[in-house]
Amino acid sequence: MKTDSIFYRLFQTVPSIFFELINQPPQLAENYQFSSVEIKQLAFRIDGVFLPQTDAPELPIYFAEVQFQSDTKFYSRFFAEIFNYLDKTELKNNWRGVVIFPTVSIDTGETQRYLELLNPQRVTRVYLDELNQIQTSSVGIETVKLVIEPEQTAVTKAKELINSAQQQITDVATQRELIQLIETIIVYKFSRLSRKEIEQMLGLGELKQTRFYQEAFEEGKQKGKQEGKQEGKLETVPKLLKQGLSIEQIAEALSLDLETVRKSAQNQSY
Repeated sequence: MKTDSIFYRLFQTVPSIFFELINQPPQLAENYQFSSVEIKQLAFRIDGVFLPQTDAPELPIYFAEVQFQSDTKFYSRFFAEIFNYLDKTELKNNWRGVVIFPTVSIDTGETQRYLELLNPQRVTRVYLDELNQIQTSSVGIETVKLVIEPEQTAVTKAKELINSAQQQITDVATQRELIQLIETIIVYKFSRLSRKEIEQMLGLGELKQTRFYQEAFEEGKQKGKQEGKQEGKLETVPKLLKQGLSIEQIAEALSLDLETVRKSAQNQSY
């Protein structure tokens, strides 16, 4: 299963899930922007970075990694990525690391040289199989747990989650995206089945024909077009910077807000 892409979409769609996983108030997500960052000179990619708003210097930067394979060198690479990012960013915020493992048995990285960094105040290690011990009604956390749900119970659990998403999430685009994520997780688990067969298993055929879902689908398409246009504009930011334009001038020329251009300039410079 492509777990890193699953979690990327989860955190992008419902960022409050991330803060629930580390026992922080989900409302904190309102103060952050989530993205994946590549440090190009070193060919490093950090799975997810939660950047606080510029007017919140007291909030830490969160670096999130999803690790579903044993790797003795994981921590050396993880901290190298973080410190290289911190070296190249102009942000002065403190930082926290979060690593998501399916089970504690996968957490096999060499730790002796990093004991001071692996204290709970600096790095949080989340083991998905231990989330079952947490009593929660959050549809987001339950969706995370679906990633490691056994095949025998995964379909039943997915149906329950789809019903919960319909009842608990009022934003149509978010609800649609989360239902698609649930479906995608099941597709990965049952790769021998077709998408149509998965739809039938989950009872999604009728749902996708409803007016509500169709409207959400159209809204998603329009949003995707808008994001595509914005992405195209942001690709020109480095070129305009090299030509000597300021962040303010670029934002005005491209009809983008100042903060979007500033963060794009930071990310694309690594």
